[in-house]
Amino acid sequence: MKKTSKKRPVRRGRAKRSVRVSLWRRLWKVAMLGAGFALGLSIPWLVWLNFQVTSEFEGRKWDLPSRVYARPLSLYVGREISLVALEHELEIAGYRAVDGADQPGTFHRSVNDFEIYRRPFNFDDGPEPALRFRARLSGGSVTGLVDAGSAAPLSLVRLDPAEIASIFPLHDEDRTLIAIGDAPELLVTGLQAVEDRQFKRHAGVDFRGIARALVANVRAGKAVQGGSTLTQQLVKNYYLSDERTLLRKINEAGMALLLEWHYDKSEILEAYLNEVYLGQQGNHGIHGFARASEFYFAQPLQELKPDQVALLVGMVRGASLYNPRRNPERALERRNRVLDIFAETGLLTVQETSRAKSRPLAVTRSPGSGRSRFPAFVDLVRRQLRRDYHEEDLRNEGLRIFTTLAPSDQVAAEAAVSRELQKLAERGLPGDLQAALVLADVSSGEVRALVGDRAPNQFGFNRALDARRQVGSVIKPLVYLVALEHDSDYNLMTLLDDESISLRQPDGSIWSPKNYDGKVYGQVRLIDALTASLNLATVRLGMRLGVQHVITALGQLGVEADVLPVPSTLLGAVELTPIEVAQVYQSLAAGGYSVPLRAVTAVQTASGDLLQRYALRLLPLERRDAVAVLNYALTQVVETGTARALPGLLASPVRIAGKTGTTNERRDSWFVGYTRDLLAVTWVGLDDNRPAGVTGSNAAMRVWAELFKGLPLNPVGLDMPEGAYWTWVEPDLNALSDPVCAGAVQLPFVAESEPSSESPCLARLEKRAQKPFWRKWFER
Repeated sequence: MKKTSKKRPVRRGRAKRSVRVSLWRRLWKVAMLGAGFALGLSIPWLVWLNFQVTSEFEGRKWDLPSRVYARPLSLYVGREISLVALEHELEIAGYRAVDGADQPGTFHRSVNDFEIYRRPFNFDDGPEPALRFRARLSGGSVTGLVDAGSAAPLSLVRLDPAEIASIFPLHDEDRTLIAIGDAPELLVTGLQAVEDRQFKRHAGVDFRGIARALVANVRAGKAVQGGSTLTQQLVKNYYLSDERTLLRKINEAGMALLLEWHYDKSEILEAYLNEVYLGQQGNHGIHGFARASEFYFAQPLQELKPDQVALLVGMVRGASLYNPRRNPERALERRNRVLDIFAETGLLTVQETSRAKSRPLAVTRSPGSGRSRFPAFVDLVRRQLRRDYHEEDLRNEGLRIFTTLAPSDQVAAEAAVSRELQKLAERGLPGDLQAALVLADVSSGEVRALVGDRAPNQFGFNRALDARRQVGSVIKPLVYLVALEHDSDYNLMTLLDDESISLRQPDGSIWSPKNYDGKVYGQVRLIDALTASLNLATVRLGMRLGVQHVITALGQLGVEADVLPVPSTLLGAVELTPIEVAQVYQSLAAGGYSVPLRAVTAVQTASGDLLQRYALRLLPLERRDAVAVLNYALTQVVETGTARALPGLLASPVRIAGKTGTTNERRDSWFVGYTRDLLAVTWVGLDDNRPAGVTGSNAAMRVWAELFKGLPLNPVGLDMPEGAYWTWVEPDLNALSDPVCAGAVQLPFVAESEPSSESPCLARLEKRAQKPFWRKWFER
């Protein structure tokens, strides 16, 4: 019994120990199994994170929007430009008016004198440094141009062009890249002082910083401090979404550690400078400090002052919260707090901080970049670029596109359309009239302004490019051009029949055109038929020449249109867009040289290397002599014909060539006019094509005049090319004459098309010239 009682406790103790050991072994096995399982999962996770970090960061290539620039304004003594136009050019280019032009991107105006500090810029033909200069204007032109420092005269100064649009990537991120070596030192060091003072010491995650932030937030009872490092912020912006989950936070920390393991601090910081989100413009996010500098200050990042740098650094904490345009008081408070941090960390002295805090926010009233300021013109640019570039390249490659837009002319064109349509409504015409306008340089074909809507900033239907409307009498000069090319049969004095006519159309219907006033004028001279825009004389002339010849002339002048060879084509039953009409008349205004209209002059890569230059192309027409004679006739349209009210609207008798156009039931109003240097086409009508009560002279011509009131008015040149010349004639007799004869006028003729007969006055003069010398002396 005793033995038995002694052995039982031993067995129970051993059993208990055995159970405990067995339990620990099981737990150990479970723990090891769990660790192995976790390790098995974490290794692929880390491998995946590492792949994500290295593949995207090493091959990092931001999709960069293409930048679209206006033409650079060239200033030289004699350059025609008004004070208002120059001021518009500077303001649109983002220059700031100040008391003294003390830094690039500023100007000061004193009555007729401008002091301008030009920014450095990489033009399409090479870079030019910053330059401070003075320009004096008088009488609508530049009369003086000197270096502001040395007072040495300057022969030519080009202003850096305005950025008028960006063509964005599909993800709508707008950025300008900058290398860390080009960033202001205060930005690089100040960013670290405000956002991550341990940036140079931690390995991607600052555990002490996280602990400090946690304590501060608990004490405050709300989130007042963040613990994320710059590396973590970059990871969140560059790789991850904005969702607030534990898994995302774990991924963020892991990727930050891997990023710091693979890359040095300068690479990480440079990526951050270009990636950080700093604002929004419509659908486009503003990313990176370089773009934010242009967006808020219209200045390059390198030109920012300490207070401006502090504002941008402060916005990192919340771009919307501290938006200086929407929340200026909050933004000012945040900026000053950042300036205090700069002072606390020794980046600024107390005096520098005080001066910086005394300055206003000084952001521009509206963004200086991004959304197109001139959408109709940019539409033309994109269409011309698509001939040579894929849409993906335009959106992603950061191309620098130089265009022909003259900002001051564009502003004037938009204002002319808006003002005149308002006046037309006040005179009783429909209040929903629409308009389009194309302004081009005569010699180069460069489109200087383009308006596609009465609301010029309206995106959508671009009437200048897409409104295909009947052109009415605007087509008639082509009929007369073909006639003048038949020089053995026609000249400006040839008599035409202005009589009623009925013609059978291809569909079997009878077409019986009438003159605008319903009258019939019988026999009229060719030049009078054109200046008065007589329909009957034009149709009869066109039928004798052949409708197909007129259509062929349209193609020779640069427009390939689908036109039916029917009689009504002769009176403008042809649908063309305003820019096509401009192309036709460009060739006439250029004196018989077909000059393709263009909106793009050059394209560079994002780094400034030239990709393509769009050179001027001049294609001489075969019969420049006939074009020159027609140009004279078109000046008579303005002097005595259907556009005779134009000089009064302009308050100037300057010689201008032009043609009005009106379609059936007054649905469309057209006017085409040109000076020596500029050509413009204007159209006014209703989108639904119902009768609008408009004529060429009561609507479109008024828009044209409103624009040209503020532009240089240089008379059309009437020098005759080889094969044409001026001669004196007596129109009533269709005979040659002399300037001393009564009724004699001087008219241009294609060679050998002039009258063959002589007027009685000329015959007497020639007979007298043939008398012997002694008899002429005796008769005296």
